[in-house]
Amino acid sequence: MKKENIKLLENGKRSDGRNLDEIRNINIELGIIPIANGSAKFSFGNTVAIAAVYGARSLQPKFLQEDEKAVVRVRYNMAPFSTDTRKNPGIDRRSIELSKVLRDAIENSIFLEEYPRAVIDCYAEVISSDGSTRITSLNAISLALALAGISMKDLIVGLTAGKIEDKIVVDLNQLEDNYGSADISFGYLFATDEIVLLQMDGELKKEEFLYALSLLKEKAKVVYEKQKEALRNYLEKEKYD
Repeated sequence: MKKENIKLLENGKRSDGRNLDEIRNINIELGIIPIANGSAKFSFGNTVAIAAVYGARSLQPKFLQEDEKAVVRVRYNMAPFSTDTRKNPGIDRRSIELSKVLRDAIENSIFLEEYPRAVIDCYAEVISSDGSTRITSLNAISLALALAGISMKDLIVGLTAGKIEDKIVVDLNQLEDNYGSADISFGYLFATDEIVLLQMDGELKKEEFLYALSLLKEKAKVVYEKQKEALRNYLEKEKYD
């Protein structure tokens, strides 16, 4: 489809009917993989990621161990059926790159020194893709880490923003990701006021970038409250089951 045939905004509404500052419906399910130490399913609209965490556990072989902190390993992948055009199975260059991006963010949220000579394995599988897959995966992994009892500064709250037809919007869908003029991936820790992930493709003016950043922080509160509510409800249910 040619870019000139794509209409991202019409009468002030986005292609899926949302307002400029509106996040898609968020759905969270916890504890979905019984054999994992922690697991979660997180979705922004039609973008859905499943995450599983194993550990902290002793890292073998021993020469891979870090004496003073844990090693974090992350595997991000998109299932072949997750897109409307079938993706080749297996790990590709993009998956390797995004695995590293997610690992860096996760490492900055964990008290790694509490787990010397250990490994924390994090897996994220995108099962439905409609934009913002790395951020959806980041939210899922963060919740899975919390369920696994990993000591963290705070939950990581992930959200995207971008520029479409000269307007700044949050939580990009696939059309906006593909045909917008800029996109930002953002990961944030409210407890410490730390940005643990910040990537941008495209170009924004300084004032546009600063506005996008303030909008991301504001709207990330919505995601954060959803995360905390899901954890409270799950743990409360577990207490009485």
